[in-house]
Amino acid sequence: MQKRETDDLQEALAQATFRAMRDAVIYLPPDVKRAVASAAAFETNAVAQGEYENITKNILAAERLGVPLCQDTGVPVVYLTIPPEIPFSQVLFEAVADGIRRATSNVPLRPNVVDPLTRHNSGDNTGAGMPAVHVRPGNRFTVTVLPKGAGAENVSRVVMLLPSEKGCIERVVAETMLIAGGRPCPPVVLGVGIGGTCDSAAALAKEALLLPIDRMDSFEQQLCDAVNRLGIGPMGLGGNTTALAVKVKMAACHTASLPVAVNVQCWANRHATVEVEW
Repeated sequence: MQKRETDDLQEALAQATFRAMRDAVIYLPPDVKRAVASAAAFETNAVAQGEYENITKNILAAERLGVPLCQDTGVPVVYLTIPPEIPFSQVLFEAVADGIRRATSNVPLRPNVVDPLTRHNSGDNTGAGMPAVHVRPGNRFTVTVLPKGAGAENVSRVVMLLPSEKGCIERVVAETMLIAGGRPCPPVVLGVGIGGTCDSAAALAKEALLLPIDRMDSFEQQLCDAVNRLGIGPMGLGGNTTALAVKVKMAACHTASLPVAVNVQCWANRHATVEVEW
């Protein structure tokens, strides 16, 4: 690829990343808005009904004013889908980081990325290993951004079960939310990763948050019902719905292990996908 083509590619990806991050922190995906509206209509607790009114006002105000839904605009988790004709190189990672810097400055985003030990803030939401970029092959060149706030991420967890403990998966999911309580700003969306290894189960759980949440299969519904029986409710104040949805992704695993990861997301299950045009 010639230098001009490389420069054009880098600029196109940077701009697409900027647009995806901007849209993700301002506009909730339609399936999430439908799930919130459905939970609000189902709610019978007066306090919880008031919280749904606040959530709805929040969503509408963000869209009207073009400002982030939440002051915690998260850390950027990015998924690139790359078709065969796009060369895989460091240029892609540099372009994504450039797009995140633009979003931090222009949306604007709260600078959340710090060194884990010194706590030095990069000021632009980039740093060693950040933004986190996951690459997969595909037919279309797209960038998906999943901003992840700390309130929900801090209560996520990975549990290494034994194969004989398959029946404990429901308990692990419900227990994760019981421990979390109101801290992740429920009603939550839970991504559950089952299988793989310790690290890949965690990655699967986060990727599960990108799946449509306004429909669940029977196993996902079973897990969601278990969480909702906790009665934690919106903002931890009680109510019928603690989880808007539970979404599951699975991978094969070692014969002697059963990793289960639960990635917790607040009601604002923010993410956006933009196709890269160049």
